[in-house]
Amino acid sequence: MYQLQLNDLTLEQFLADYWQKKPVLLKGGFANFQDPISPDELAGLAAEEEVESRIVGRNGEQWLLETGPFADYDQWGEQDWTLLVQAVDHWHPESAALIEPFRFIPNWRIDDLMISYSTPGGGVGPHLDQYDVFIIQGLGKRHWRVGMPDQSLTPLCPHPRLLQITPFVDCINVITEPGDILYIPPGCPHEGISVDASLNYSVGFRAPAQKDLLTGLADYLIENDLQGTRYCDPERKLDHNIGAITPQDLQQVRGLLQGLLDDPKLLASYFGSYITHAKHELDATEPDPHYSADEIAEYLEEGSVLARLGGLRVCYIQAEPDADIQLFINGMTIVLPAYAKQTVQQLAEKSVLDQATAAEFAHDPAKLQLLTQLINLGYWYFIE
Repeated sequence: MYQLQLNDLTLEQFLADYWQKKPVLLKGGFANFQDPISPDELAGLAAEEEVESRIVGRNGEQWLLETGPFADYDQWGEQDWTLLVQAVDHWHPESAALIEPFRFIPNWRIDDLMISYSTPGGGVGPHLDQYDVFIIQGLGKRHWRVGMPDQSLTPLCPHPRLLQITPFVDCINVITEPGDILYIPPGCPHEGISVDASLNYSVGFRAPAQKDLLTGLADYLIENDLQGTRYCDPERKLDHNIGAITPQDLQQVRGLLQGLLDDPKLLASYFGSYITHAKHELDATEPDPHYSADEIAEYLEEGSVLARLGGLRVCYIQAEPDADIQLFINGMTIVLPAYAKQTVQQLAEKSVLDQATAAEFAHDPAKLQLLTQLINLGYWYFIE
């Protein structure tokens, strides 16, 4: 298990002074760091259809970009290119463990683990991201420059699918070594150039835009056939300006839209479902045939351990201490009574159900039935 070292900072100080405010280098953030994956293993993942990957390369002043899967890399040469593989936590449990130390940020804000392999000189150019990221240095070294948000920066498109920015003033200029962690808030310009062959691990965070939230709400209403309240105007007065949409009309439309957001039950159900949907494909495989509850109880009593599927999003909402709990798993909603709070927390907060916890599920019929459902969906699975 990786242990996060914040040097002289506490988690409270990090959140107060740096989170979404300014970048910081956590030198030796992971002591004695060992890469959980090799470049060859990463290349193997990038050969799979289900895995999202891309290569960004440079030939002099010309930038190149191709999307995977990739069968070989001979055409790219020995330098100036980077392989980026998205959502590796969905496919590689050993790498997924890198996310765990950052779960002092709530589950719903964590996005995925992207891993990049760069040859000497490899990078994606100076750019901005609109989300928080912790970048862990693995194999090799990388030269990083990071700046503070700057409204004067201008977007550049050296390739139709590659967005960069004009030169920026840096506040961090460092060569990172294995175990170093760089935290970069949204909107901070940054550029990393590989000094030698290197691996970088990027723990990214979700930051939905208003457009995404509204689109998600519309999809939720459609999927659940929720019509809501219709526009009505029984107090309308005669107006000869029949082409005009009046301020009063707009105010009523605003009220209809606001009414959706002011419904706490609707908002909770929608947002929990929306935010737990996996953005990238999950490696979920349903057991065939499905397990019975008795079979699972027997395995658990014998000491079997269960792991949660990599990349699976699990969150919950409980409006009041005595209220029912909505458990959200990959967009699915399960309503449980208030007394099941401990069960919900165990599912949401533990990536592995150890023997002691698993035994609790085995001896409680309600817990066992829920666990059986989740195992048969491929969301939890037995490990050695």
